[in-house]
Amino acid sequence: MIGVLGLARSGVAAARLALARGERVYVSDSGSTLELERAADELRAAGADAATGGHDARKLAACTLVVVSPGIPLGAPVVYAVREAGVPVVSELEYAARYIAAPLAAVTGTNGKTTTTALLAHLLQAAGMDAPAAGNIGTALSEVALREPAPDAVVVEASSYQLGAVDIFAPLVGVVTNLAPDHLDRYPSLASYYADKAHLFDNADATSTWVLNGEDAAVRALVGDAPGERLWFRVASTLAGDEDGGFVDADGNLVVSLHGAGLPLANVAELRLLGAHNHANALAAALAALAMGADVDAVTRGLTSFGGLEHRLEVLGERAGVLWINDSKATNVGATRVALRAVDRPIVLLLGGRHKGEPYTDLLAAMKDRVRAVVAYGEAAALVEESLGPHVPVERVDGSFEEVVEAAAALARPGDALLLAPACASFDMFQDYEERGRRFKALAARAPENAHG
Repeated sequence: MIGVLGLARSGVAAARLALARGERVYVSDSGSTLELERAADELRAAGADAATGGHDARKLAACTLVVVSPGIPLGAPVVYAVREAGVPVVSELEYAARYIAAPLAAVTGTNGKTTTTALLAHLLQAAGMDAPAAGNIGTALSEVALREPAPDAVVVEASSYQLGAVDIFAPLVGVVTNLAPDHLDRYPSLASYYADKAHLFDNADATSTWVLNGEDAAVRALVGDAPGERLWFRVASTLAGDEDGGFVDADGNLVVSLHGAGLPLANVAELRLLGAHNHANALAAALAALAMGADVDAVTRGLTSFGGLEHRLEVLGERAGVLWINDSKATNVGATRVALRAVDRPIVLLLGGRHKGEPYTDLLAAMKDRVRAVVAYGEAAALVEESLGPHVPVERVDGSFEEVVEAAAALARPGDALLLAPACASFDMFQDYEERGRRFKALAARAPENAHG
């Protein structure tokens, strides 16, 4: 019997995959919302034993394997009990990958994973491949494993939560975008967070290709001496003499240099992505696509046709001379720092939500000469005000999100950017960062289009 912990999307998909393979399935969730109850009912109708409101330790101990959803920490009591009972525990990513014959490209890192994953899938599709994007990007890998016919290739966004419970997972191509502090509310230390990321390399061999950030010392340390080819990407410097990979040249061209031959792909002015960090994402995706068998012309076409992702430095347009930008996905300090550096206008910054443990003073260098004002809101408002108030103008708003945005719009002047890049989780006001971003977009759409004298 296969056990599955969690009745969210990945758990449901893993349960359906196990049922399709003829397994008996026990799936459970500690929650008991209407949505979870509905998922449980659907799985019962498909033949599973499904429970909400708690986990049956006896049933889990009788399983031959337990698949854990990424929303459940590997240190949770239920996971500990399963392991104490001698039952192997794997992530949904690991379980699904066992039943996918197509070559896999796995993208991890702290920031830029989703954009790089989506762009890499887009490049492979531009090359004529059936190459879905899955994993942390929204489509569970188990859903892809159920597809008939099977795809030509799969691009999977791999979070630290998923990589923390792999066993034989072995992507053909692995990408590490960057590393920075994150999820310190779930991990006891930065080292433990990075250690889960490092499981990407557990099953490396001579056929592996690693696409790595050559300007990030932590990424260089993470890969260590793992076997396989290394392709480095850089945006602020050129490649070292002994490196293969990609860089941005003095004219703004994205250039790949493989085995001594340099080849320009596209100019950054042709990309529909904002900021130098997205130039890094583009290089990473291009190198990975080439390693997966895409041709150069297709990669160039794909780079210039990719429109970016919702809630990630999403330009919403100008209202009364103010450029509204939705970067609701900037849920940590590192992502907000990247967003600040990508915007070339004076900024009114919306900063707040549920605190994730990082110091907001780490934003000060990126704020210098860029941020006109900060609007602090949500559970973290007082801490944001205390941390940043001595250094930049901070207006604290304790009301609704609508009042927060209204205050920010009142502070912005023509020629400014009004940037939602909160550096915090959304859970104090919203279900997730997507709901937060959608609300911001709706408010932007209602903002006056003309300045009033």
